[in-house]
Amino acid sequence: MTARAPFHVLSAAESTRMDGRYMELGERTLVALFKSAAARFSNRVAVTADDDELTYHELNRRSDLLAGRLRAAGAGPGTLVALLAPRSARLLIGVLGILKAGAAYVPVDPSYPQERIAWTVKDSGASVIVSTSELAEAVSGQGTDVVLLDHPATESADGTKPSVEGTTTADSLAYVIYTSGSTGVPKGVQVEHRNVVRLFDVTREQFSFDEHDVWTLFHSAAFDFSVWEIWGALLFGGRLVVVPLETARSPEALHELLRSERVTVLNQTPSAFGRLAAADARSAECLSSLRIVVFGGERLEPTALRDWIERHGDEHPRLVNMYGITEATVHASYRPLTASDLDTHGVSPIGDPLPDLIFHVLGDDTQPMAEGVPGELYLEGAGLARGYLGRPDLNKERFVDHIASDGTVRRCYRTGDRVVALSQGGYGYVGRTDDQMKIRGYRVEPGEIEAVLVRHADVSTAVVLPHDYGGGDVRVVAYVGSGAQAETLAPELGAAAAATLPSHMRPSAYMVLPQLPLTLNGKVDKERLPAPVAATTPVHVVAVDGPELTGTERRIAGIWQSVLDVPAVGSDTDFFDLGGTSLSLLRMFGQVNEAFRTELEITVLIDGATVGSLARHVDSALSTSTPTV
Repeated sequence: MTARAPFHVLSAAESTRMDGRYMELGERTLVALFKSAAARFSNRVAVTADDDELTYHELNRRSDLLAGRLRAAGAGPGTLVALLAPRSARLLIGVLGILKAGAAYVPVDPSYPQERIAWTVKDSGASVIVSTSELAEAVSGQGTDVVLLDHPATESADGTKPSVEGTTTADSLAYVIYTSGSTGVPKGVQVEHRNVVRLFDVTREQFSFDEHDVWTLFHSAAFDFSVWEIWGALLFGGRLVVVPLETARSPEALHELLRSERVTVLNQTPSAFGRLAAADARSAECLSSLRIVVFGGERLEPTALRDWIERHGDEHPRLVNMYGITEATVHASYRPLTASDLDTHGVSPIGDPLPDLIFHVLGDDTQPMAEGVPGELYLEGAGLARGYLGRPDLNKERFVDHIASDGTVRRCYRTGDRVVALSQGGYGYVGRTDDQMKIRGYRVEPGEIEAVLVRHADVSTAVVLPHDYGGGDVRVVAYVGSGAQAETLAPELGAAAAATLPSHMRPSAYMVLPQLPLTLNGKVDKERLPAPVAATTPVHVVAVDGPELTGTERRIAGIWQSVLDVPAVGSDTDFFDLGGTSLSLLRMFGQVNEAFRTELEITVLIDGATVGSLARHVDSALSTSTPTV
């Protein structure tokens, strides 16, 4: 079944034109197009960040200097360079410098456990690591050269401009982003320059991005939504505002940043936007500059947009849902959302495929499904990645040859997503064909978490499932079969997960059972697993020994127990050690402000989210006001 695409498909001439001039196909790289934008908009601000503000001229110059140092260190065409950098202007210098050297970048999130950082660098075979002085320790001992972004040769105006012209073509690798792996280890997705460039070619008509746009870099560079954010700004002469981590965690602070920086293009997972929309409803300030909000990363329920659309309408800003996966270069479909969608139930509307992609909705026998009948989505077209790094068996399994009805062989990516062709046009997302979960926009393979848990000598079996705690707060719950005591085993498993897995993959609760229920076929019967309720079943709770809680602390601890569904909370216990997530943290914080009639900003927890630290801020706020509590 092919797409019903209403868009204008670019001609060969149109698709090779950028910024008023023609390029040979081999020249249409991210580097070449960025340099074209830098030449046109030399004095315009390219990047705004806490640590610096760079014009296009300065970003171009400093990334040239870094490219020269990388070439001297051995990076070049066909090599991979790991990028471990904070949310800063230097991150963008790193991305561009690596690409200008002819290499591809492998983004590594600094918040990941050191073990995972080291594993990613080793698995990628990175020839060089680009980092900063404060983060370089995390990659020490790797036996790989480290090039520092804060080195004077990159910061100063001195240095010879490197000659890197002609080292990159459209077929060159641009980046490798690691996603969760079902076999217990992450997998690196290899994406070429042409994959990214054509993404912006085929979406230009729908979005009309230009030099007047202001984008946010909200997402981690290790999450492919960042690719859309970075190049959506830098290929068109726009300005990219790097969102500090503490701002990204606070809807109120993000709302203020969007207003003060006059952001025009915002990209959000539906869960993150829900928190921002709630902050917007409480704010007297209007986001008057915002013209487009793009949703991606997880399932969108249109009914969740009702309050926003009732306040703002559906034209300013425009709301667009874009289904996508890393293996198809960020986005694969386009669906404008309007007030008429608010009563949509069941499937999530994802619209039509982008003009150079084709959707095949197939059954178990790989035959096309009729309209209205769900099937697995096979993706075909120019957005498909080169494949997984060093995983030939997985490439054979997921990047498959599909024989079309006309007998032609098409290279497709087997997504594992269930979609349905809708009678009114476009497609709807139904769910997964396997156990893969979506946690805060990240794809999470349960098998990768389970592999960590079964390493423990006392664990015979482990199953990981998502559990919705309400309000879209989906957390990971681990069920383990063991004869050990939950009070002892759960903290040990929590420590193992914290040392190995990113925060979004760590279980929030550990249900320890003597044995897991099985089906007649000998598989774990997930339907019979108990709900993670603290009152009846042991969950992961760290020790709460310590001094007696103050009155304020007791009230806050009670809120934490309710939000996290845990039986006890200590004064110095970290919120995230109790299984908290970024969304549950916001729910908890809102309840604390409501209970004490305070107006604290969530940034007060930047140095530690404990009952004791929060109580001190609450007491301080109460001492300077006369609220009714």
